[in-house]
Amino acid sequence: MNVTHAIEQAISFAVWERPQMRRALAERDIATVYLLLQRVGISQRRIAALTGQSQSEISEILNGRQVMAYDVLVRIADGLGVPRGYMGLAYDEASHDLVVPPPAGPRGDAGEDERVRLLLAHAAQVTIGAADVEQGRWRRPLPRSETPVPRRIGDAEVEQVETVTQTLRGLDYRYGGGVCRDAVVAQLAWSQNLLRADRTEQVGRRLHLALADQHNLAGWTSFDTGLYGAACDHLTRALEQAKHAGDPSLAANVLYRMGRVHLHRGRVKDALRFFQLGQISAQDASCELTVSMLCANEAWAYALLGDERLALKSIRRAEDEFARADRDAAPCWVRFFGLTDLQAASGMTHASLAATHPGHLARAAELLARSVGSRDDTMARSKVFELIGLATARLMLGDVDLGLRDGHEAVTLVTRIRSVRTIDRLSPLEEAAAERSGLSDARELCRRIVELRAG
Repeated sequence: MNVTHAIEQAISFAVWERPQMRRALAERDIATVYLLLQRVGISQRRIAALTGQSQSEISEILNGRQVMAYDVLVRIADGLGVPRGYMGLAYDEASHDLVVPPPAGPRGDAGEDERVRLLLAHAAQVTIGAADVEQGRWRRPLPRSETPVPRRIGDAEVEQVETVTQTLRGLDYRYGGGVCRDAVVAQLAWSQNLLRADRTEQVGRRLHLALADQHNLAGWTSFDTGLYGAACDHLTRALEQAKHAGDPSLAANVLYRMGRVHLHRGRVKDALRFFQLGQISAQDASCELTVSMLCANEAWAYALLGDERLALKSIRRAEDEFARADRDAAPCWVRFFGLTDLQAASGMTHASLAATHPGHLARAAELLARSVGSRDDTMARSKVFELIGLATARLMLGDVDLGLRDGHEAVTLVTRIRSVRTIDRLSPLEEAAAERSGLSDARELCRRIVELRAG
């Protein structure tokens, strides 16, 4: 029963988002794909069941047999749940015709009367249940047709771009970048076309700012799904356009996000440089809230480097700047940074300092407990990060019952959002729980984390 369930269960999207896996998929290196799947706990038996191959075929591929046939590659992608585009199997006209013969009857050049007749006939068949619908077609994208761009644009069109960005940013906060990253990138493809339209100089500046912020979000959601190269590309474009539009506040926000990408990747000194560059732009913008946010993250970087004096100095400055900030007047891209976020950054700073100065651990737990208690569902991803930090701190302090409770809650929330970063950040919690392996609840927490990584 359990084996059958494991075979039928879909592999986690996060597995396909890891850089090494993305390279193997792009190169159609199926042997490496299968090897990487095995490393995260996907057995040869399960791979065979999902792809419709025999275990001997799986073994042959792992031993060097190349997979070249297009239909086999499609079967592997669909069976494993890999987005076809990751393997270069997107349905352009050439590849579509290799797999699916063109439908009978008139197409693009048919007269309107004939097209309507065919559409009506098909609708009638579907309605009464007489149509033999090939469900596999539903996974294929429809032929692309670009939305026309207005010849001339004004503030209304730019406001639409801004509103879409804000809406998608809300989805990112709540459900993770994996939910909306493709939507952001697709929206960008259209938004950038507005640069071809006639406009006034004032509207042009606002458009560049809107595009910069959309690239900013595209970079952040790419980062959240583990696409670090794409994240840096979008953030670079965002910085360039923010600078071109003459908005140092947005430039500072982009530099903050560049710093966070590198902090997550373990390049702490590089992250520190980005945070410090961001402070220069934030000061040029006279935006105390942005300065506070950058100082708080600078403190975290100093803490990871073990520099207690500079970490605490940066936290104090972050608190001073926050006290002077007018959050309501701040730009939309930094308005998320409130007291809860400052407490969370301070908590992570103290938690990081505890690696070399253990006396900071209790303060870390206190601050993270406050931030977790203030979170609602609109900032679910932030709550996950803070719960992971809080659970880890409590386990290290010996507050085992609360630590395990928080740890289980964190893992449950991770399963509800699409964020590779949250999975990456579970490692310290797993290590802290493993030290309590004599407890069944701690072993269960470790097991859940391992299963989450494996998909």
